[in-house]
Amino acid sequence: MTVYKNHQLLERELAGDDPWHLDSSAFEQERYAQILRMSSCNGGVEHALEVGCAAGAFTEMLAPRCQRLTVVDVMPQAIERARLRTGHRSHINWITCNIQQFLTTEKFDLIVVAEVLYYLNDVSEMHSAVRNLVSMLAPDGALVFGSARDATCRHWGHAAGAETVISLFKESLLEVERLHCQTTSVNEDCLLVLFRKSGQSLKHSIVCH
Repeated sequence: MTVYKNHQLLERELAGDDPWHLDSSAFEQERYAQILRMSSCNGGVEHALEVGCAAGAFTEMLAPRCQRLTVVDVMPQAIERARLRTGHRSHINWITCNIQQFLTTEKFDLIVVAEVLYYLNDVSEMHSAVRNLVSMLAPDGALVFGSARDATCRHWGHAAGAETVISLFKESLLEVERLHCQTTSVNEDCLLVLFRKSGQSLKHSIVCH
């Protein structure tokens, strides 16, 4: 799927009242609850990076837990919807940018990237984005990754999904926890993984329904 077609798809979804059913779906709400739990593993968060904000459903949950929050999304419509939803909180920095091009000298003690990287054109671009994210993660920082699985993403027309990207992150980061979230729907099957930049690796496999 090309970048142009991906942008068209995102624009269509963002035009709806509840993009991707993020507010109305019990599956999505449970997924967000688990991502938030993983994001809180280090206690208070000084500076977090959220990659891809959709319409701001998770941004609204994460913002109160951070002293500072940087939100990056390639779609200006997503940034505007999330900004309105979060009440223009003063500690949030909004950036419209492709994650491959976004780079800062600041280090984040938490990075959350969920349901985003499969929109890139191919595994090479995913690898480039992963390296970029790892470079911005502070020592002992946590990165929470979530994605539909490879088979699902390929069915949707994308190059790859969770398993592929997890293997790329594991080249540089330690896997701490893995959670498999699924329902009976073929489209509701995702993996969530908590990574750390250093420290001991403790792996858990949990299934939630």
